[in-house]
Amino acid sequence: MGIKVAKFGGSSLASAEQFRKVKEIILADPERCYVVPSAPGKRFDGDTKVTDMLYHCYGLIERNQGHEEYFSKIMDRYLEIARDLGLDFDFKAILLDTCDEIRRKKSPDFTASRGEYLNGILLAEYLGWDFIDAQNVIKFDRQGNFASEWTNEVLGNVLKDHPKAVIPGFYGSFPNGEVHTFSRGGSDISGAIVARAAKADLYENWTDVSGFLMADPRIVENPRCITELTYRELRELSYMGATVLHEDAIFPVHKAGIPTNIRNTNAPEDKGTMIVAKPIHKRNANQPITGIAGHKNFTLISIDKEMMNAEYGFGRRVLQALEDFGVSFEHLPTGIDTMSVVVADKDLLTRKD
Repeated sequence: MGIKVAKFGGSSLASAEQFRKVKEIILADPERCYVVPSAPGKRFDGDTKVTDMLYHCYGLIERNQGHEEYFSKIMDRYLEIARDLGLDFDFKAILLDTCDEIRRKKSPDFTASRGEYLNGILLAEYLGWDFIDAQNVIKFDRQGNFASEWTNEVLGNVLKDHPKAVIPGFYGSFPNGEVHTFSRGGSDISGAIVARAAKADLYENWTDVSGFLMADPRIVENPRCITELTYRELRELSYMGATVLHEDAIFPVHKAGIPTNIRNTNAPEDKGTMIVAKPIHKRNANQPITGIAGHKNFTLISIDKEMMNAEYGFGRRVLQALEDFGVSFEHLPTGIDTMSVVVADKDLLTRKD
């Protein structure tokens, strides 16, 4: 039997109704051995993600305003899910301990990570599976860089003793044991890390869309779903603004040769998008475009000079000027007498001098 690792995003675990869908998906395939949950996301338009609520809690602690009253709203979210699922365990005690730990540790990373931690405990209890705290198995070095090989060894050994387990996403720990988080959306990375350590045959990333679309549906009406992408194509689309999957999530699985399948929790019958190292199916010659993505908030600097193409070192001097001011370029389209440099507005705003 093969092994599949399934990561479920915040919208997939925002309510008891969504938890039921997730359980049905997991139990429908015995090869789904490891699950990586995010913190509860928005239940409806105007709702607040639990991670954002936790960051607000930390802000209250920083201002010495007390976070207990606001944390009670987070407790209510979790307790409502547990109650609606009919779970019978002392989850309230765990929540109260977490509230106290947040106050004592006064750490933004620890505070933010509790969303995934608590959701992991809840999902493990609901499935009847083991719970593995990511703090013990996902490792960062002292500078906060992800320790890939160290993690793969530690996590791989732990997974051998747990044939079915839930491992919360988004966080791990420094060598001294203190909690450290990935950037927002980092549960995608955690799922890929678990897939590599488990030597999985497939990494499933379950979200609220049926895979990658060829364009932003807010701009293009009814865009088609991309059935197959290479990891290189995904990296390009993510860099240019596609947001279905965290761009750093590809590295662990790509390195291990594990394909990734983007699926829809609300439409599990959809096949989604398969992300592979090399194309499996022959590409349609009549459809040369993989997808279209875009970013906002960029500035285009155009430089015009006759015979620019014949002048040695012209491009180097332009880029040297950017480097001298600590500005990175995003794109460098050129013509015979024209050179354009695309830079992020945020880089220019910090370099007004």
